[in-house]
Amino acid sequence: MAAVSPLASREKVAERLLDASAKHSFDPDTELDWDAPFEEGLWFWPPELCSLYDTPLWKHMSEEQRIELSRHEAASIASIGIWFEIILMQLLLRHSYDLDPTSGHVRYALTEIADECRHSKMFARLVTRLGTPVYRPRRIDHQLGRILKTVSTTPGSFTGTLLAEEILDWMQRLTFPDERIQPLVRGVTRIHVIEESRHIRYARGELTRQMRTAPRWEVHLTRVASAEAARVIARSLISPKVYASLGLDPAYAAELARTSPHRRDVMRQAAAGLMDFLDEIGLLRGPALPLWRASGLLG
Repeated sequence: MAAVSPLASREKVAERLLDASAKHSFDPDTELDWDAPFEEGLWFWPPELCSLYDTPLWKHMSEEQRIELSRHEAASIASIGIWFEIILMQLLLRHSYDLDPTSGHVRYALTEIADECRHSKMFARLVTRLGTPVYRPRRIDHQLGRILKTVSTTPGSFTGTLLAEEILDWMQRLTFPDERIQPLVRGVTRIHVIEESRHIRYARGELTRQMRTAPRWEVHLTRVASAEAARVIARSLISPKVYASLGLDPAYAAELARTSPHRRDVMRQAAAGLMDFLDEIGLLRGPALPLWRASGLLG
């Protein structure tokens, strides 16, 4: 039997993903009840996933203060999620620019961009509904994102995509079935998990193909750039301004979160499957390995 060419294999995956998109896509504006009041006593994010969980500050908080922290952390993750997805949409457009626009691969890239547009609007509406500030990335990280979306290599683009998507996916898979969580947040995370599962498969398949054919210089550059992206993404999920909103010392609270054994374990668990995959395709090697460890995602 003749071997299937890489391009033919890529087209088959794209057609399956297009079919799944046609069957399992959602309009958050009509799918979710945005006007329902929040239920008293329910969390906005699983307490075990809150950045200060099991720290000295957490132990001195009342239940109401902890729930309020979860509200602001959910808003931070949604706000940063919009930033991630705007970068991702630009990376996908760059990837598609030189490819055959009639191919299934490009058709799926455009379908994914449409998904991400809906997700960004959904997250923005959630932040508005939560009644919190919009938590933006640090100025330096915002500028690093601008550089990434402009000059990233193709394998670097898909690595960055997976870093943003898979860490959030792991957390959201714990969130949407959790009956302690507000129904609106559960609904948002459910839609995101279902649709992001296709995006992750697409990115993993393309990154695997790219790493097989990329020149050596591009592989080395991707290893270093991706490790730096991992560090930026991991530290950006929860803005220090969240703590200030609750009347906490942001520098002290951020340091507690950064050094918390529980938080470090959560981040490593969130990235464990991805780290195994990146190691398998050759990204967790060479001089970039200390940078990967510094991100806190690699055990």
